[in-house]
Amino acid sequence: MRRLFIFITIIVVAYISKPAWEEKVEATGFDSVLYKIEEMKNNPKVQDTFDEIYQKVNLLLIKLDESFRDLEQPTDTNNEESAEKPTLTVPSEQKFSIYNIEIGDSEESVEEELGEAKRKSSNEYGVSWYAYHENYRNFLMVSYDQNQQVNGLFTNQDLLSSDSGIKIGVTKEVVQKELGEPLTNIRKGLTLYQLQNNGEQDVYKVDGSYVTVFYDKHENDTVTAIQIIDETLEANKKNFYTKASSELKEGFEFQLFDLTNATRVEKGLNVLSWDSQVRDTARKHSLDMAEQDYFSHTNLDGQSPFDRMEEDQVAFRTAGENLAYGQLSSIFAHEGLMNSKGHRENILQSHYEHLGIGVAFNEKSQPYYTENFYSN
Repeated sequence: MRRLFIFITIIVVAYISKPAWEEKVEATGFDSVLYKIEEMKNNPKVQDTFDEIYQKVNLLLIKLDESFRDLEQPTDTNNEESAEKPTLTVPSEQKFSIYNIEIGDSEESVEEELGEAKRKSSNEYGVSWYAYHENYRNFLMVSYDQNQQVNGLFTNQDLLSSDSGIKIGVTKEVVQKELGEPLTNIRKGLTLYQLQNNGEQDVYKVDGSYVTVFYDKHENDTVTAIQIIDETLEANKKNFYTKASSELKEGFEFQLFDLTNATRVEKGLNVLSWDSQVRDTARKHSLDMAEQDYFSHTNLDGQSPFDRMEEDQVAFRTAGENLAYGQLSSIFAHEGLMNSKGHRENILQSHYEHLGIGVAFNEKSQPYYTENFYSN
């Protein structure tokens, strides 16, 4: 009798959830596939049975989707042409270099080594990030001053070298032992800017530059990325948040897209394609949050990310959404998302194929970031 009851229960579960599992699986915390199952779980008579079924169905749906993806695609969907890792040398003039590039190098020497940038986009410092990579391998971003000399560097791949042994993958303890106590604030004229102290990054003043070292708390607080900003460039940024503009909005969107793909490639995953249609969905949600002063996956009309995507006629089989708010740049937003378990899982989902990112600013120029992932 017990077996018959379980069998009937499974059939009921499958029937109720059928419209959802045919179209979408959500990866972070508001699982539309199992929404109705959650309601039925409140019945104490079937609580134990449903707890077991809930876990098994959830796991089964994800495994089935991944299995189908494996059958449909080649094993290596990343890069048909593999990029060789460069030979890194100890920097000659400064403590740090990225891809053997140091602050003050000429744009000509950089592009002689790396070729033409894949993307140029506005950043929060009033200049542009130039993104260099080979299908997101050997990824770095470089900014230049008016004399075409390097005044900013960033990478989240193993391209960092130093005269102290600090590199991507070493622990926070190694960094702090070599560089000492991190800064707690930055003074600009008569204004003192307090630095965020959440344990996910440290800021140091090194060789006339502000060096931000980012840590991955899911990998034992090891170095996952580094940003180097010349002190003159930092001093020119007068406000905590950069004044909103259409150029900065688009810059943040494409930077977050590139950072996501660079991280996926580093983890052995496929590159996501940019999707302008779902970007519009993401932009509308970011703007709605900014204008209505809320921060949630569910908007004030009760719509979920899936509802919004369907309303915009985005056809998907699986989908997920990441949100971030208030970070100074896409770099800080991305590193923060990677340190949040559910958001990290979305970024590293193997079955996603497309990504659209929408940014909007509130009246204080604080940015809202929405990432919409999906596969079809």
